[in-house]
Amino acid sequence: MFALLAAVEADHPSKVPFYIAGALLVVFALVVSAVGVRSETFPPTRGARIGVTAVAVVLVAAAMLSAVLTA
Repeated sequence: MFALLAAVEADHPSKVPFYIAGALLVVFALVVSAVGVRSETFPPTRGARIGVTAVAVVLVAAAMLSAVLTA
């Protein structure tokens, strides 16, 4: 019984990278929304807007990639 369970577990990769990437994306979204609600000019500059967008793209790509790799 335990050998079968171990064999099934060995077949499935760890989902921890997906959980971490997803959690980081959620935290980022909550922070950006909280800052955006409090500020009328968020992000204040074009460079900041590009930076926030770049971070969002990287976090979404990391979550997607980790979901595919751990599926």
